Amino acid sequence: MSFARGLLITLVLSVLAAFAGAWGGASYIVSRMHDEPPLHEVVHEKLNLTADQERRIAGLERDFAARRQALESEMRAANAELAQAIGREHAYSPAVQQAIDRFHRAMGQLQKETILHVLAMRQVLTPDQAAVFDDTVVKALTDETP
Repeated sequence: MSFARGLLITLVLSVLAAFAGAWGGASYIVSRMHDEPPLHEVVHEKLNLTADQERRIAGLERDFAARRQALESEMRAANAELAQAIGREHAYSPAVQQAIDRFHRAMGQLQKETILHVLAMRQVLTPDQAAVFDDTVVKALTDETP
């Protein structure tokens, strides 16, 4: 096998591996976002919220759901852009890097929005409720079962 052919095969396999890794990672993240988080269960089933707290948190959740949906759509669009760039260029090109960066920006913004949402919900709680809430947040962020 010639050096050029070996280099081409290595390049193609590298691009395919990068695409598979990006696609797999994105799919995993998006699928985890749709699972019912333990925090949601704690807030709505274990904190004994007052009617006013329920109303305020429902408003926060509606607002966050819209922002989350927009950012998840952006992540899907970035993945589609990545697939097109790889399919078109078969190399780790500027277009591939741009699509990856686009996905990471949307994912990072979603993480920031999620933390802001969690902190906004916390402001609605009493100190005793907040202690249970905080424990659940810490466990969720460290992958410990609440």
